Amino acid sequence: MGNRINFVLVVLLLGGFALAQVDVRLWHMEQPPHRVDRVQELIDAFNAANPDIEVVQEVQNWGDVIPKALSAVRARVQPDILFAIPDFTLTMKATGAVQPVTELANNLHQQHGFLDAAIDPYSYQDEVWAVPLYGMVQSLWYRKDVLAEAGIEPPTTWEELLAAAEALTTEDRYGIGIPGSKSLYADQVIYNFMITAGAKTIFNDDGSIRFDTPETVRAFQYYHDLFQFSPPDSVSWIWGDAEAAFASGRVPMIIQFTTITTFDQQTEDLPANLGVVPIPAPAELGERGNIYYSNGAMVLTGDPAKKAAAEKFLAYLLEPDNYGRFLNMEPALFLPVTADGQEAESFWNDPLVVEYEDQVRTMVDNSAYGALFGFTTGQVFDGIGPISAQNLLSQVVQRVLVDGDSPEDAVTWGQAQMEAATR
Repeated sequence: MGNRINFVLVVLLLGGFALAQVDVRLWHMEQPPHRVDRVQELIDAFNAANPDIEVVQEVQNWGDVIPKALSAVRARVQPDILFAIPDFTLTMKATGAVQPVTELANNLHQQHGFLDAAIDPYSYQDEVWAVPLYGMVQSLWYRKDVLAEAGIEPPTTWEELLAAAEALTTEDRYGIGIPGSKSLYADQVIYNFMITAGAKTIFNDDGSIRFDTPETVRAFQYYHDLFQFSPPDSVSWIWGDAEAAFASGRVPMIIQFTTITTFDQQTEDLPANLGVVPIPAPAELGERGNIYYSNGAMVLTGDPAKKAAAEKFLAYLLEPDNYGRFLNMEPALFLPVTADGQEAESFWNDPLVVEYEDQVRTMVDNSAYGALFGFTTGQVFDGIGPISAQNLLSQVVQRVLVDGDSPEDAVTWGQAQMEAATR
């Protein structure tokens, strides 16, 4: 009898070990309910296929996630996976909690082929610090019928864009909508023009600031000239304001990541009337470029079992059959960061993507020309954190548009502020 009891105990113990789960906590900031639901669908499928792992999502918001994540690290209760963008990754890396994912990233690159613009901002100090998951790229969006009625071709140069904005401005309409606010949105839109003006790089190789240049001044002067054809209230715009103005017909051109969902839901226009082209460049330079960045996933656990489980989940998301479903938690906004993801049927078969396939393909094509301020030289400097956190690019925009400074004086001021912020 005693032997039988011992046998049962052994079986129960072994069974307990077999059923033991590795818990993985995932923080992300994709708060809209339909995005949360899609992430949960993928988590449920992964957990069902991996009964030894339990991934749980904990939804955060961008408004307070940085101090919250830093506090969690100090208290040693940080998540195991944390979605991020490149400058957030740099901030978190300074805590020592971020684990290199170099081997995983290399393996995934061999399998799927990461875009350079997606993985480069996470690659420094001989390691990769986050796995790219989805990309976002800005383009020039326009109403085809409005331009056609005015006899205007889609602009491809600065000169054509400025002329089109002027010609399209009437008593009840502004030719273009661009932000003049102190915001990440304005940071990003002005940076498109810095890229195309030849002012893409704001750090020298030694980490010093290279902002006060003729190319930068030219970009801000052009922004000033273009802004006179933007609505007066665009001095305080954030992302949604631009899309609303575009959908209402108040402006026929905006620079944005996407306006497909808003256009589809808030207008009665056919998809064929929504146009999108690359960001125009000065005619004599012709340097194609636009702001682009990938959202990635950091691993914040040093526990070997948790780290292995977290990496297995991230690899699962990038498998082509799953990847399109993940990206289409917000169709026609989140773009593939891998070569096979760009061809994945699971991405292209979403109903909204099918309806706006031409526009989405233009966005995907633009991704190859993307850049992100502070991450353009192959080196990454800690100074980009405070520059980005203080919205210094858009503060320079405001000095030109609101305070009346000359572009030269505003850019000189910006140089001094960036130097102070990075000391």
